[in-house]
Amino acid sequence: MFVFGNFLKALATIIDIGLTCYLWIVIARAIVSWVNPDPYNPIVVFLRRSTDPVLLPIKHRFPFHGMGIDFSPLIVILGIIFLQKFLVDTLYQLALRLQ
Repeated sequence: MFVFGNFLKALATIIDIGLTCYLWIVIARAIVSWVNPDPYNPIVVFLRRSTDPVLLPIKHRFPFHGMGIDFSPLIVILGIIFLQKFLVDTLYQLALRLQ
């Protein structure tokens, strides 16, 4: 069972790193949205393409977009923090019990 425990620990680490990277991408997208960036800049294109599938459904579901402030990055950041605290920590604890 220790092999499965090590697998879960490695999986939790990879998920944690992936969520942290995506968290910084969402933060960068929010910061870039405060200025008027060139829409054809490769960095801006990457940020939009990587975050739009997550941010756009939240923008359409919550009525915050009419107030002039976009709260969808904040909601995504809170979701990422929740996943890191719940999912990753649960996988770590399960891995420790299997070792």
